[in-house]
Amino acid sequence: MSFGSETPESFIDILRTRAERRGNDPSYIFLRGEEQQPLSYQELHRGSQSLAAHLLEICRPGDRVLLLYPPGLDYIIALYACMYAGVVAVPAYVPRPNRPLSRLEAIVADAKPAIVITSSELLHSSRNGFLREGTLAHLNWLASDQLPQSELKPSQLKRLAPEAPSLLQYTSGSTASPRGVILSQRNLLQNSETIKQNFALNSKSVGVIWLPPYHDMGLIGGILQPLYTGLPVYLLSPPAFLQRPALWLQAISHFRGTCSGGPNFAYDLCVRRITEEETDALDLSSWTVAFTGAEPIRKETLDAFVAKFERCGFRRESLHPCYGLAEATLMVSGVPAGSGVNYLEVSRTELETSHIVPAEEGQDEKAILVSCGPPARDQEVRVVDQETGKLAQAGEIGEVWVAGASIASGYWERPEETNDVLRAKLDGDERTFLRTGDLGFLRNGELYITGRIKDLIIIRGQNHYAHDIEFTVERSQAELRPSSTAAFSVSQDGGERLVIVQEIDPRRSSRDNEHIAANIIRAVSETHDIRVDEVVLVRIGSIPRTTSGKIQRYLCRAAYVDGSLAREPQTETTLC
Repeated sequence: MSFGSETPESFIDILRTRAERRGNDPSYIFLRGEEQQPLSYQELHRGSQSLAAHLLEICRPGDRVLLLYPPGLDYIIALYACMYAGVVAVPAYVPRPNRPLSRLEAIVADAKPAIVITSSELLHSSRNGFLREGTLAHLNWLASDQLPQSELKPSQLKRLAPEAPSLLQYTSGSTASPRGVILSQRNLLQNSETIKQNFALNSKSVGVIWLPPYHDMGLIGGILQPLYTGLPVYLLSPPAFLQRPALWLQAISHFRGTCSGGPNFAYDLCVRRITEEETDALDLSSWTVAFTGAEPIRKETLDAFVAKFERCGFRRESLHPCYGLAEATLMVSGVPAGSGVNYLEVSRTELETSHIVPAEEGQDEKAILVSCGPPARDQEVRVVDQETGKLAQAGEIGEVWVAGASIASGYWERPEETNDVLRAKLDGDERTFLRTGDLGFLRNGELYITGRIKDLIIIRGQNHYAHDIEFTVERSQAELRPSSTAAFSVSQDGGERLVIVQEIDPRRSSRDNEHIAANIIRAVSETHDIRVDEVVLVRIGSIPRTTSGKIQRYLCRAAYVDGSLAREPQTETTLC
């Protein structure tokens, strides 16, 4: 990293340097409709120091501080204020009214924050009264935008050791209850340098980010990375993107964004929802790094995106698949910027037995896997046989293990899980490894991810990945929305039954429902050669999801088992 003669030990060192040398330059620009809300480095520095001074009147170094803000600049100021005050920031997602508080309450119970800082609008709004009920009512709340300006004296600045806890990044909870990943300034700096090099970023780059700013991709990649590199970033709220995907690409076009991205579903949403008229008005020629990760990456989606937007100047070589997770701060591997994407066609039959065998020419039963690139500069990746705990053989799928300076030190207050997940060891290797829970393999030095261990469906001895089945279902008919399907198995009479839960528009008739279920059964049977035992149709929004939009299959399965899924009226043909 290059900061003149100084080597930063924390992000506040970087912020202070940016404020001194580029004080009036914009750091973050939040887009709210047609309005631009810029925040200069100097304004960010002063605002964060002022809030830090107030925090130090209430908190001690090392206390946890819950950040509960809607997307916007106040949240960013609060994040850096925690770093100035030497307290541990705990970013959290504001629940929507009339939705369960279970995730937020789980985070509060785990982190035990000394205080919650938020906006006055959120704190005092009658719509959000639920945030001050039950467990949350006993917390100490503070509206940061109602505080007077204060000065943080040099003697008050709390400089923690680079390896001390600085941030609790709560996992998304797609396969378990949320756990607080302990990240230090050293972790954050290391991974930021990794991203900078892999994405080939510099101060002339321009970021455009709509991702939720509360964990991994949106927080590390969308908030911290721009400050680290010194590039301006334009921020949209996630709901704005979801309601109108064209806003994302219009921002890239208008502000000449060079680096932007999101999960696979975001690219799919753009293909489906952006009109031809909106497409014709775009200029995406500036976009050089279109990163994608956080969920299975589909060649079909990438091809469809290129086909639709190449006439706007988008280039296929800008596609940038990558792989990462909260326990690794963020990035583990990524395709080198501008190098293009590698795909591997393999036998689906062999894939179901955890073997990687290239598909033969003309073979129908094949799967196309997308490379997530080579491991990043500071990451060591190994593929480990789940049964033996030893390195998997070439051509075999195993659990992905990662070692390096970006790996978190542990989970907050969970020593057993820390030892099990973050301190695994291989025979003959003194390093500790992170067990990612993801399945994959290395080929020609590049990492391919095939699925998650806990989402593996095993029927009659064959392995099936839940996301593969869900993708087949979504493509079975145009009426189905992307990311609206959950596939899982349940045990019954000594065997495993395959269940598909599908969200549908409640206005559809029972005849439509019968048609949808029949198409799902046919598509899964023809593509995967397995029997669907039950299709459960539910209203849109019924399937549990994480704050980043991932399907929570384990919660959906639990709701199915205990009978709490709100089913739509079905006919007998939905049962097989």
